[in-house]
This record gives sequence, C-alpha cells and structure tokens, in this order.
Amino acid sequence: MLKVEGTHLSSSGVMVIILSYAIGTLIGTIGKLEEKIEKFGEFLKAKANRQNDNNFITAFVVSSLTVCIGAMAVVGAIQDGINQDISILLAKSVLDFVIILILTASLGIGCAFSAIPVGIFQGSITLLAVFIEPVLTSKALDYLSMTGSILIFCVGVNLIFGKKFEVANMLPVLLVAVLFAYLPWFN
Repeated sequence: MLKVEGTHLSSSGVMVIILSYAIGTLIGTIGKLEEKIEKFGEFLKAKANRQNDNNFITAFVVSSLTVCIGAMAVVGAIQDGINQDISILLAKSVLDFVIILILTASLGIGCAFSAIPVGIFQGSITLLAVFIEPVLTSKALDYLSMTGSILIFCVGVNLIFGKKFEVANMLPVLLVAVLFAYLPWFN
C-alpha cells in the first residue's frame, strides 16, 4: 500500500505481495486451476453449440476472472449475507455489465457465460458470510485488495499481449494474502 507521510511516499505490504504470489501461484499450478477453468469453458462451448467459435474459451476465462477478482465481489457478498444490503453488489453488477458488454464486443459471446462463475462465487460468499465476515479484518481486506489489483493487471496484460500469465493458477494468492493478515510479522 502506498501512503503519503508528510512529503514522502512510503509503501508497505511488499513482502506480503511477493510471498502471496509465490505460495498462491504454486498452489494454483499444482491444482491446475487454469486447466480446470478452461475445461469448464470447453464444456460450456459444447453446451452452447459454439464449436466454430475459436475465441469462446478465452472470452469465458478472461471475463470470468475479470468479474470475480476484486474486493467488491467479496465485500459486497458479505454485506449482502450479513446485513441483507445489496448496494455494493448492485454497483458491482452495473460495472460488470458494462465490462462484459465491452469484452463481448471484442472477444465474443463466451463472455456472457461469466455469469455462471460470478454467480457461484458471490453466491457462495453470501451464503457463507456469517463465517467469513469475522475473518476479514481491515488488514485482510487491504491485502486482498492489493493482490487482487495485481491479478486484474495480469488479466489486462493477457488481453493486450496475448496469454502471458495463467491468472486462474494465481487465484489462491487471494486466500494466502488474507492469511498473512493474521501473522504478526506482517502487521
């Protein structure tokens, strides 16, 4: 996190980011998360009868990662589950709708199927909110936000330059970062 202290900039959380990415990406790579999400995309492609759509799986994976990664998805779902307040999820859904429209225009109809993983992801968090809410301290949310922002950046790099990062394999980074919020060395 970048902070302004008087006339100087200071940063914190660099080690959390580095260690979260090293450990989380290792876990995701061993678990072959990217491969599993692509296989689910292949399944959807077959069900949607889009065999001639060469971009379907890429569109599905990129758009799914884009709308599922980020603090708004987690915080909004928790707020919905605990307080029955959907205001953050409503704002996020408007943003997601615009993003998916833009991605669909450039990548194709596979983007529309990102509603499935976002529904599962946010729905699960909403249902489990009572258990998750006490765990997400402000420090944990800061770490989640920092690592999530980098994941979004990686998705953008993949959009612009072709697949350079297996972002789905990096998803455990988010959980590892939250766990670091509870270690005394990183507070």
